[in-house]
Amino acid sequence: MNLSGVLFFPVTPFAPTGELAEDVLAEHIARGLEHGPGAVFAACGTGEFAALSGAEHAAVVRVAAGTTRGRMPVFAGAGGPLGAALNQAAAAREAGCDGLLLMPPYLSMSTPAGFLAYVRAIAAILPVVVYQRGSVVLTPEQAVELARVPGVIGLKDGLGDIDLMQRIVLAIRREIGDDFTFFNGLPTAELTMGAYRGLGIELYSSAAFAFAPDIATAYLNGAEHLLTEFYEPLVRLRAKVPGYAVALVKAGVRLGGLDAGPVRPPLVDASPEDVAELETLIKHGRSLAGGS
Repeated sequence: MNLSGVLFFPVTPFAPTGELAEDVLAEHIARGLEHGPGAVFAACGTGEFAALSGAEHAAVVRVAAGTTRGRMPVFAGAGGPLGAALNQAAAAREAGCDGLLLMPPYLSMSTPAGFLAYVRAIAAILPVVVYQRGSVVLTPEQAVELARVPGVIGLKDGLGDIDLMQRIVLAIRREIGDDFTFFNGLPTAELTMGAYRGLGIELYSSAAFAFAPDIATAYLNGAEHLLTEFYEPLVRLRAKVPGYAVALVKAGVRLGGLDAGPVRPPLVDASPEDVAELETLIKHGRSLAGGS
């Protein structure tokens, strides 16, 4: 599967009474599609994957697939306990999704052979991009073995170990070929794309696209000054509170006029002061992006 452009990770909106707001989600995705992302990744980290019930997850991926109508690939988050991951994969397949972003197993430490079996079972349902983060830290040899599994099509790196990723990329390119997909999955990935491009990795997940697609697209198209003027201040703001990598994105969506609701515990919403700082930063970023 060939992906290109900005990878869009929508938030999952909730109503004031707490339930999933499907109509807001559809509007949120539709607004993002106007800016031409390369793919949509629904019910993933930015979409509060860990906070969704099985029924909510199925509804999110159904809305995402229905809104895109085949105009671009749609991936769904899956992971955690094997039974839950298999149910999520089946729901994504039924909804018409093209693949899965496979989160690490929940509180399960195992051997490489055990993780390989876990991935193999899920990849039998839909194509899988393995997410390297948390408990999933691969050696180049393990990465090659995973890449040989039918249905495993890519690796998203949320670890940030540049030496390790270079060795993984070289090993897979040598043993598997150029069709395997890599992308940078660090929070606010734009800030580290200079390093990842040096490894031969051009794709990245863009949390900023969810609330400022015009800024994210301007950066993709060469507005490098946004790194210092927008992304670096955004990362400083994000680093103030654990969980702001999601909470600030949702706040940004609300600032854009869509009532995406609060984040769910254990995440906490951004403070009014930090939301005000985010609003100022978005305005500044837009003034620069518009002149790019």
